[in-house]
Amino acid sequence: MYYSSGNYEAFARPRKPEGVDEKSAWFVGAGLASMSSAVFMIRDGQLPGEKITILEELDLPGGALDGIRKPKKGFVIRGGREMEDHMECLWDLFRTIPSIEIEGASVLDEFSWLNKDDPNYSLCRVTEKQGQDAHTDKLFTLSAKAQKDIVNIILATREQVEGKRITDVFGADFLASNFWLYWRTMFAFEEWHSALEMKLYLHRFIHHIGGLPDLSALKFTKYNQYESLVLPMYRWLLDQGVTFRFSTTVTDIDFNITADRKQATRIHWVDEHGDGGVDLGENDLVLATIGSLTENSDEGDHKTPAVLKTGPAPAWDLWRRIAAKDAAFGHPDVFAGNFDETKWESATITTLDRRIPAYIEKIAQRDPFSGKVVTGGIVTAKDSSWLLSWTVNRQPHFKNQSPDEIVVWFYSLFSDVPGDYVKKTMQECTGEEITQEWLFHLGVPVEDIPELAANAATAVPVMMPYIDSFFMPRRAGDRPDVVPEGAVNFAFIGQFAETTRDTIFTTEYSVRTGMEAAYQLLGVDRGVPEVFNSTYDIRWLLKATNRLADGEAVHIPGPNFVKGRVLDKLDNTQMGELLTDFGLIPAHGDTAPRTRADDAIE
Repeated sequence: MYYSSGNYEAFARPRKPEGVDEKSAWFVGAGLASMSSAVFMIRDGQLPGEKITILEELDLPGGALDGIRKPKKGFVIRGGREMEDHMECLWDLFRTIPSIEIEGASVLDEFSWLNKDDPNYSLCRVTEKQGQDAHTDKLFTLSAKAQKDIVNIILATREQVEGKRITDVFGADFLASNFWLYWRTMFAFEEWHSALEMKLYLHRFIHHIGGLPDLSALKFTKYNQYESLVLPMYRWLLDQGVTFRFSTTVTDIDFNITADRKQATRIHWVDEHGDGGVDLGENDLVLATIGSLTENSDEGDHKTPAVLKTGPAPAWDLWRRIAAKDAAFGHPDVFAGNFDETKWESATITTLDRRIPAYIEKIAQRDPFSGKVVTGGIVTAKDSSWLLSWTVNRQPHFKNQSPDEIVVWFYSLFSDVPGDYVKKTMQECTGEEITQEWLFHLGVPVEDIPELAANAATAVPVMMPYIDSFFMPRRAGDRPDVVPEGAVNFAFIGQFAETTRDTIFTTEYSVRTGMEAAYQLLGVDRGVPEVFNSTYDIRWLLKATNRLADGEAVHIPGPNFVKGRVLDKLDNTQMGELLTDFGLIPAHGDTAPRTRADDAIE
């Protein structure tokens, strides 16, 4: 397997791999990683779909990409997916999947046209004092020391930040900045999370630094992620002859392991018929999704809190059994050993008439019933003790939504802290009480909150014990390679498989691991798309440097005649033009005062 960039590899079709007709494939889990990998096996590996079987514990596909209406509860979305232009593997996948909305178009076509016609951006990213615009003015408010912290972690090697927490590498100035408020609420980072993941995110999304305050970097699907992404892919796979076996829990995988060769020999499962399984030969491929972000999620309802489930977790227990067989198979308890540091809670709130949407419109500054972008991403209540955020995507968010309903997604990073209105932790709250806390920070008059929460909305809270587990501090080897050294017929895929490319907690990461696994196991002679190289592009680096300094120019030290000579040297050079264009040095003749950005960059 190799990586590539450019149209040469992107547009040329790979030849049929040698020996593919003798192979079959078994997937553990029906999430995005498995489904995308199956697509690549069929499209690029030319493996017939009828030779692929996907085993899934649940009774529907999609994994964390969910969206469903539950009887007597209401609409449920455990989370949302933020996407961007440069998810190269994701868009490579969805250029193949036909849209179920637009005849003759792909899902990629549909998505692209939608976001060009209705571009995403926020008109109010942060509120305070019960729904008032916090007027952050899109500033990052990073001191010189905080900027140095960012520069230092970007320049550090991976090895230097392995096993460290964010608070080990960032000081109080950084943690008090608007930048950290934007960042942590957008990506769900906590202060105790991995400094390595923070570093990787900074590199991966350096080209979107400027879009953090207004979320203009993001793009969203028309409907919820199940109906917009999973369902079209599921239908395509079924049309290709792929078999889905639902309500089937994989309990173990056997391996024959020697010093230089590793082969999966049997999959064990439990289904409605009891214990079962399948023996595997060298040509029987198994691709296992290990770990799970949404494992043991518990739903409450409008009158019932969600429960933190700390008992047996099939996906994690499977990885533990596999990991015990070889040191190269990872260390699951690095990620799944501390619920207090890996959990948070979300809720899906559905408004039932037009009273609450009037308050949404006041903050979003857009009509929530327009069918277009509403909040443009999350709105964070910065003075919320829960540190709550909420978002209203394009409506309807579900195809079977009533015209008078608005579906809101809500989450908080601090689920163990008493609220500002309900005086209870989110974990203790019913859907109705969560709605009350939201309405308080939405700016609803206190005297109207109880009645509106009881009669104008319904909410489904969801507690997710492992949702931030991949952000736990880790070291090399804690996640197994997609295809471990010596493996002949198996791969690990999903958020806990290690590829040297990209960042976790993205749809792109799941698809990338699925693509790498398919190409390696089948011998597909086509480059896996390289990650967008903004971190190596001087233009993006200069732009980000300027933006992190809130647009302030870099001071050139020394007396004015020295500054003039420096600028003379830079004049009429490509570098001088770049530095001037991006606002890092003043135009020749200007005498900008020294700023807090100067010390950071020096």
